[in-house]
Amino acid sequence: MGDERLESSPAERDPGVWVGGKLNMSQQCALAARRASRILRCTKHSIASSLRQEIVPINTALVQPHLEYCVQFWAPQYKKDIKLLECVRRRATKMVKDLKGKADEERLRSLGFFSLEKRRLRGDLIKS
Repeated sequence: MGDERLESSPAERDPGVWVGGKLNMSQQCALAARRASRILRCTKHSIASSLRQEIVPINTALVQPHLEYCVQFWAPQYKKDIKLLECVRRRATKMVKDLKGKADEERLRSLGFFSLEKRRLRGDLIKS
C-alpha cells in the first residue's frame, strides 16, 4: 500500500471469530471455554446458595450457550478441545449442592442436560 507496510499477524478478529494462519478451531474453543468459565466463576461468587432452582436457570441462560455454540458451529475435532469444553460443563453441574458426589452422567441426567458430544450429534441430525 504505497510506502506503508502492513504488519503480519498470527491471528485477526473478524466479527467475533478469530481467524489464524492455521485456520483451526482450537483457538475458538479456548475462547468459548474461557468466556463460559468466567461466567461460571462470577455465578459461583455471587450466589449465596447452590440450590438447583438457582444454578440451573443461570447455567442454562449464561454458560451453556457459549459451550453449545462452540460445539455446533465449530465442531471441535481435537480431543483437547472437547475435553476443555466438557471440563467447563462438568464444573457447572458440580455447582449444584444436592448432586455433589454423583457421577457426571448421573448429574447430567438429573438436570436434564446432555453431554456436548450428544448435543453436537443432535444438531447434526436436525440439520440433515
